[in-house]
Formats: sequence, C-alpha cells, structure tokens
Amino acid sequence: QVRLVESGGGLVQPGGSLKLSCAISGSIFSASAMGWYRQAPEKQRELVAIITSGDTKNYADSVKGRFTISTDNAKNTLFLHMNSLKPEDTAVYFCSAKLRIRAYQRDTDYWGQGTQVTVSS
Repeated sequence: QVRLVESGGGLVQPGGSLKLSCAISGSIFSASAMGWYRQAPEKQRELVAIITSGDTKNYADSVKGRFTISTDNAKNTLFLHMNSLKPEDTAVYFCSAKLRIRAYQRDTDYWGQGTQVTVSS
C-alpha cells in the first residue's frame, strides 16, 4: 500500500527557515509529478510548488525565491526548503504525488496527512 508521510513542520519565527519532508513508501511503477500544497484556515488549498519527473519545477508567486522543492536521488522522498518565512505562510502543508502503481494502470493522485507550519513571533 502506498503512503505519503510528511514531517518537519512546527513553529518558527518570521524570517526563519524550515525543511519539510515527505516520505513515499510502497511499491510504485512511476511518479510523474510530486508537489506541496497548503491550506490556511478558512482558505482553499493552494499549490505551493511542484516538480515533474523531468525535474521541471514551478512555484506559486508568493513563495518564489524563498522556497525550494527537491527530491532525493531515488525520488522516494520529497522536500520543501522554506526560507524567509512570513506569517502568511502559516498553513497545513500537504504533499501530493501523481503515481502509477503498475505499468498498465493510470496515474492516481496520492496525498499525505499534512503537517502544520506556524510562523509567529
């Protein structure tokens, strides 16, 4: 069974840094894209950053220049390096991956359970 498990959230002061990790476990055939989303209270979930299987990276305008998305060499761990954090970055951060479990199956979106990031003095 495929699972995505986030870690690394917490409380940080404005201007500080955090590194989020998302471990992907289980047997898969391929991953076409992986990304980070966030949802603040009373707001819709929004895309933060995405990385494709070809290592193309895209970021929300609000985090460009501050956040960096990456994976390990095996592409079974996804990272989000967050610098110069602002109070408006406070949200639950979710990782997501578009995975194909078997070669003959279609891609399916998988989600982690989320990790809280709070930026406050």
